[in-house]
Amino acid sequence: MRRHQYVDRDTFTARTEELFMDRVIAFMYSRLREDAGFLFRQLVTGRASALLAFLNYDLFLSRRITGAARFARTCGIDASECTGESRLNTPKKIFERRIRYWECRPMPDGDDAVLSPADSRMLIGSLGNTSGLFLKGKFFVLEELLVKEHWIEAFSHADFAVFRLTPDRYHYNHVPASGRVVDFYEIAGAYHSSNPEAVVALVTPYSKNKRVVTVIDTDVPGGTHVGLVAMIEVAALMIGKIYQRYSEERYENPRPAEPGMFLRKGCPKSLYAPGSSTDLLLFQPARITFDDELILNMRNPLVSSRFSHAFGESLAETDVKVRSSIGRASCHRPREFLGEGW
Repeated sequence: MRRHQYVDRDTFTARTEELFMDRVIAFMYSRLREDAGFLFRQLVTGRASALLAFLNYDLFLSRRITGAARFARTCGIDASECTGESRLNTPKKIFERRIRYWECRPMPDGDDAVLSPADSRMLIGSLGNTSGLFLKGKFFVLEELLVKEHWIEAFSHADFAVFRLTPDRYHYNHVPASGRVVDFYEIAGAYHSSNPEAVVALVTPYSKNKRVVTVIDTDVPGGTHVGLVAMIEVAALMIGKIYQRYSEERYENPRPAEPGMFLRKGCPKSLYAPGSSTDLLLFQPARITFDDELILNMRNPLVSSRFSHAFGESLAETDVKVRSSIGRASCHRPREFLGEGW
């Protein structure tokens, strides 16, 4: 198997990732997908995904079979970050753990800062063909991704960021930019893996999977003023549910997002069930300036990334922390896509 590397943001060094179930995923998305299409389609249904999650994380004997403590050590999970009520004695509890993010994931200064929604591996791109980050059609098809025509129009030349959560990561998603929710909806779909091997084999899995779309207007009082932002939470293999749990004060009094609600950046928004998954952020063109090191890291030809090998250009992910900076609001523009009734 070809190795997959990413860039450590703190040290700017390339790290090799040990991909979870890598050989199994490679078999599923090559031999099985080609030779047994019906069986492959059954494996990426919600029912099969939920069964796999149950066998891995919920089964009564899972503690003995997987060795939760050993798994936590192998993944380098820092138990000292966790809140007092987080007991890491089963794989499910490890994946759904809460951390003292207000202490160990500080936010950058500045009202115009846009934040990473997750502890994840990040890529950036653009749907605009005049952008140096042009990556149209590599990770998603916009029309399939958003479904609703007015949002397809609003983000037709969007800049975007992809955040891949690995199984060892903290699985809460946080709000990337402050603003008011103007739409919130779920889209049914499959449960394809977010493993890079599956992504490059399927080409656009993120617009085929089950997902939740939250569109935030940040050009409001108290907002980040980075235009409309679409936050798409994408389910994946063994992610049966995406729990909506927005909390303004740590993890207290969680509730789902809904139109009209004001979301404060940095606050917890949702939780993925155990496994790995992906967040997508879409920004209207010219409204965000991504941090320079994220672009430099992605274009590093010395990093051996499966995305680079598959798509023929340097596409190295950067390891980012939730609530860390990914960019800044670049300008203020009229809200062209917020007509009456939206």
